[in-house]
Amino acid sequence: MRKFLWLFVWLVGWNLLGHAASADSIRFSLLTCAPGTEIYALFGHTALRYENYSTKEDWVYNYGMFSFRTPHFVWRFVKGETDYQLGKIPTIFFQEEYAQRGSSVYQQELNLSAEEKLRLYRLLEENYRPKNRVYRYNYFYDNCTSRARDKVEESLSGKVVYPVNEEVKTFRDIIHEYTDGHAWSEFGIDLCLGSEADEPIDERKQMFAPFYLLAFARDAHIHRGGETVPFVKAETQLVKAKKKDAVASWLSPMTCALMLLLVTVLVTCWSIRKKKVMWMWDALLFGAQGLGGCIIAFLFFFSVHPTVGSNWLILLFNPLPLLYLPFLIYKGVKGKKDGFHRVNVVYLTLFIIIMPFVQQKFPTTILPLALSLLICSAGHLYLYYKKQS
Repeated sequence: MRKFLWLFVWLVGWNLLGHAASADSIRFSLLTCAPGTEIYALFGHTALRYENYSTKEDWVYNYGMFSFRTPHFVWRFVKGETDYQLGKIPTIFFQEEYAQRGSSVYQQELNLSAEEKLRLYRLLEENYRPKNRVYRYNYFYDNCTSRARDKVEESLSGKVVYPVNEEVKTFRDIIHEYTDGHAWSEFGIDLCLGSEADEPIDERKQMFAPFYLLAFARDAHIHRGGETVPFVKAETQLVKAKKKDAVASWLSPMTCALMLLLVTVLVTCWSIRKKKVMWMWDALLFGAQGLGGCIIAFLFFFSVHPTVGSNWLILLFNPLPLLYLPFLIYKGVKGKKDGFHRVNVVYLTLFIIIMPFVQQKFPTTILPLALSLLICSAGHLYLYYKKQS
């Protein structure tokens, strides 16, 4: 009996020593990838690296995996029902992918205890099981960066305390930092985001952006009982790449909007001079307004994307002009009076006046677009009253 007891004690002790030795050979690191030129890569990326020197393993756990081939991908993306999943790939492949893309990768070795390393490994492996790896992606609140951070925090015996950022930030402020130089991407995103994107956010919400997490992690500390240790043990650059600059287009959104305004002024002047309504220009201008309004209205009423349901731009871009377009064209062809333009002049004038006072940052491009619509309708009113006099 005593021999069996000693054998049991020896096996338990050997198992514990084996786990301790295994944990000592494990290293977890936070990987932060520099932005790319594609719209989905403009903000960078975050992943977790797992190295085990005793088993010669070197993997990257990546919460940013998705496929354009997923059935109804575009439809689900617009609705905000995009599913991402956790991927696991050899680190060498991950490095090569970002090196070819022209994105540097920064590595922050995490200062985890042996027990925390094993716990994080088990959490990631459990999450990687086919039934657990898919999750509903949310750009601001549940993305590849926040998932990686949350899994690390879940494995800790203590708590991470991040530094305080005294500078007030909003979601839109941070987005603009990364869309600088990508005018069309920035304009498209600004059209979709509502007033909630302009509300101040705390440090934790700021960490939806990979490089914000990198900066906060650099000065963070782990509090374990009575001890405090740095969150990051060491920081290195895993991939050194020369960034590929996006090809800038001289046709910026503002340039196009000003050109549209100029053409509208010229068409309106020609119409007044000839005393004839240019109904084809009406169809093009108000049809485009209505089509753009369909997208914004869909996001406003049906999408679950964050902040899109508080978009004041729905006052300018909505489907109503598109629904009224057949009547607009008919009355323009027949030269009949149309109350739409009288309402539109008042409505657009009020919209332009209240723009600076709404708690939402509108793209400056919106002003020439609104003025184009206003001038077109004002030209119709001028023609009508000129005929009456």
